[in-house]
Amino acid sequence: MKAANIRPITDLKNRTKELVQEVADGGQPVVITQNGEPKVVLVDVEQHDRLNETLAMLKLLAQSQASLARGEPTHTTAEVRRRARAALAKARRR
Repeated sequence: MKAANIRPITDLKNRTKELVQEVADGGQPVVITQNGEPKVVLVDVEQHDRLNETLAMLKLLAQSQASLARGEPTHTTAEVRRRARAALAKARRR
C-alpha cells in the first residue's frame, strides 16, 4: 500500500467527510493507524463487494477441492453455475 494511503486516526476524526470522499472518488483503500499501528481499512462499497465476491468464489473452490480429495461425486457444469450464482447472491446481501 502506498504511504499516501496510510493516515492517522486524527485524520479520520478531524476530516471524516473529506477522507470518505477521497476513498469513494479514488477507489483506493486508506489504512487508518492508531498509535502508529494499522487498525482499520476504509474501502469504497464497490471494492468491498468485489472482495466479498472473490472470497465467495475462493470458498467454493476450496470446498470443491476438499470434496474431490474425499472422493465425493462430481457435479455437472449447470449445477456448479447454479451454486456459484447462489453464493455470489448471498455475498452481495451481506
